[in-house]
Amino acid sequence: MSAVHQPNRLERQLARIDDAPAFARTWFRSVVLRRAVPFTGTAGLDFLHMSPERVEIGLRNEKKKKVQNHIGGIHASAMNLLAETATGMVVGMNVRDDCIPLAKELTMAFKKRATGAMRAVATLTSEQRQLMQASDKGEVHVAVTVTDEAGVEPVECAFVWAWVPAVRRLTPSPAGGR
Repeated sequence: MSAVHQPNRLERQLARIDDAPAFARTWFRSVVLRRAVPFTGTAGLDFLHMSPERVEIGLRNEKKKKVQNHIGGIHASAMNLLAETATGMVVGMNVRDDCIPLAKELTMAFKKRATGAMRAVATLTSEQRQLMQASDKGEVHVAVTVTDEAGVEPVECAFVWAWVPAVRRLTPSPAGGR
């Protein structure tokens, strides 16, 4: 499988941000992606790096009550959102335009108390990326590492993403149809 990587719709849209000044690219990228996936904006995720091989997303914990737990750390659900978004975006950067990605399975094990801001880095191997380009459906285990401000990995995650052909309705359904 030595197919040449063809940038998909998401990758092409994000490439337009490269024309912005370097100091503003992370901000522009975050604004664009928060509009595309509104829940990430609610939590305030920062899209730090986006490439077909690697996606890095951050979440600040600067007295942001909406993402904090009862002890002032980042809530478990926010950690899940962080890891799920990173893995979903790296899959989204590689899935063909005629396919859609779907989260299939996740496991999270909370190992230590998290402190401060958090960061998730999701990666795909070249073999995984080639498989996604060569097939209209399949599944992939996406590697993701979640660390806190001290560099500790407070949570261990495993994500499986699938992709399937996008079903496009060729004709509109009749109003009030069955």
